[in-house]
Amino acid sequence: MDAGDSKKKQEKKKKEPRFRWAVQVFFIAVVLSAALSFASDQALNGAGLAVAFTVLLAFILLGILFDIIGVAVTAADEKPFHSMAARRTPGAREALGLIRKADKVSSFCNDVVGDICGIISGSTGAVIVVQMQAAFGFLPAMVISLAVTALTSGLTIGGKALGKAVAIENSTAVLQLVGRILHVFKGNKKR
Repeated sequence: MDAGDSKKKQEKKKKEPRFRWAVQVFFIAVVLSAALSFASDQALNGAGLAVAFTVLLAFILLGILFDIIGVAVTAADEKPFHSMAARRTPGAREALGLIRKADKVSSFCNDVVGDICGIISGSTGAVIVVQMQAAFGFLPAMVISLAVTALTSGLTIGGKALGKAVAIENSTAVLQLVGRILHVFKGNKKR
């Protein structure tokens, strides 16, 4: 086997995991999007403006939270977590696992969850516009639509900008908290 064949095989091996991850993330996104959209539809079904704004705010906050996690995992350093894992600190091993898969974790948090929350926020905003048009018929529809869109965009973009700064400055603390939460969900198994 010559060097050219060996190089082609190595390139193929590198491409397969990327392709596999792209397919996996596609199916994860479809399922998660359907589940979150269903939850949103159920919460908004027959709901008033207060509930609709609460659902909108919940999806904006969820998008910001996952954006913080996605940024923190790419900014974090493994060293403090090695020390915590050696002392058997709950969640340290889980945090290390997240850091070692930072590309996938960041893609899931920032792209999958973040984009889904953005889409659902938009559709929730549309529901709010319709409800506000019915309640405040004296206002032009375009004014209501622009106000809701601007508010949703401002909260999302401003929240993510603030969240990114928090995530970069406090990546260890963010991942320590996420690791502890994952540790609890794993059932506190002793190693």
